[in-house]
Amino acid sequence: MLRFLARRVLGALVIIVLISAITFFLFFALPSEPALMSCGKNCTPDALALIDKNLGLDQPVPVQYWHYMAGIFVGRDFSVGHCPAPCFGYSFSNQQPVWGTIVDRFPTTLSITVGGAVVFLVVGVGIGMLAAAFRGTWVDKFFSSLSLIGNSLQIYFVGVIALAVLVSGLHWMDNPAYYPITENPGKWFTGMLIPWLVLSIIFIANYSRMTRSQMIEQLSEDHVRTARAKGLSRRTVFFRYAWRGALAPIVTIFGIDLGSLFGGAIITEFTFSLHGLGRLAVSSVSETDLPTLMAVMLVGCTAIVIANIVVDAAYAFIDPRVRLA
Repeated sequence: MLRFLARRVLGALVIIVLISAITFFLFFALPSEPALMSCGKNCTPDALALIDKNLGLDQPVPVQYWHYMAGIFVGRDFSVGHCPAPCFGYSFSNQQPVWGTIVDRFPTTLSITVGGAVVFLVVGVGIGMLAAAFRGTWVDKFFSSLSLIGNSLQIYFVGVIALAVLVSGLHWMDNPAYYPITENPGKWFTGMLIPWLVLSIIFIANYSRMTRSQMIEQLSEDHVRTARAKGLSRRTVFFRYAWRGALAPIVTIFGIDLGSLFGGAIITEFTFSLHGLGRLAVSSVSETDLPTLMAVMLVGCTAIVIANIVVDAAYAFIDPRVRLA
């Protein structure tokens, strides 16, 4: 198992390096001059050349990429001073250290991701199990219809309706905002509640339908019928045999979704005016801010890769055949 995880980690590092290299070199294929953003309106060729030198843009692109990646691990020296590791450079738009911006924005995205994931995983899997347990009854039809409706909705539509009804209309909830959990856990919870619920709607629909189909498939397997023939209770058969067998594909999709959300829940952040990594990524693209874009991309890529490694490790606990292999 340890050898398998070691290979997965090495493979993940290769993937991260390749993605970073592709992003970095594609940026310099764009017909733009990043130094112009820092130069201002009254820019002269001498001032532009000085900015290029200060930002390290006067060097060949492969050299710039090497210095950028090395700075993440050992730091980097700029004309304005030393940037300690992890150094992702200075933003082209505001000349501030990019790592400080990432650290400032990441808690918002982390709060949205973790809270929303708990809601849609627990509720979605629970609804799917109920629908499978009462297959063909009104319970199954009711939850299947809700899942179909939820899968047809969009976050930006549901978010606006939730704000209009729950916040402006009925005044049942506070306006969404991020508060550090270490300072005020109560305000952190109430400020994130609406984004969690809205973000969960589409995911709940997907997870409930997937859980239902997987449970129905597992309930028709030979080992489940054998367990019934041995006289085991319906609850034991349902949870110990069918549910455990249905977990593998659910865990796989959950790992992918969780890693993607860590990269930035862009639509949710824009809908509720939350300043997380998603909004930072969009602004860095519109402003042609390579250091910020690279940092967000690396954080998101790393989150997805780590989530997939954790999923692979979780298989060993879910399916004994993986441990034997």
